[in-house]
Amino acid sequence: MPKTNEDACLCRVIHPKRIEKASQTCLQPEEHEKLANLFKAMGDTTRLKILLALSHEEMCVCDLAAFLGITESAVSHQLRILRQLYLVANRREGPVLYYRLNDEHISRLIDIGLEHIRE
Repeated sequence: MPKTNEDACLCRVIHPKRIEKASQTCLQPEEHEKLANLFKAMGDTTRLKILLALSHEEMCVCDLAAFLGITESAVSHQLRILRQLYLVANRREGPVLYYRLNDEHISRLIDIGLEHIRE
């Protein structure tokens, strides 16, 4: 949709101090990418449900598949993505892999997000 005069900024002022301050908080390019990927991963409903389930206790693929009502293959695919982003970790007990959140930061991110949407 084309901009109208109402949409145009009538006072074109650049604030160098604000730009400088914003520049000081910038991340490195690889940090931008990692942070964006973190939020993309958490932005998928299935992966978010997995993270929420694992925030209570560790679970195996079978349990997660039953909880989510999807195939074990689909759960494994999502867990692979979460593992690559260091959001979940696993441990082996005999033939079974148990998954858990990688650290407390993940739970805190979820809690902050819930706090925000429930305001």
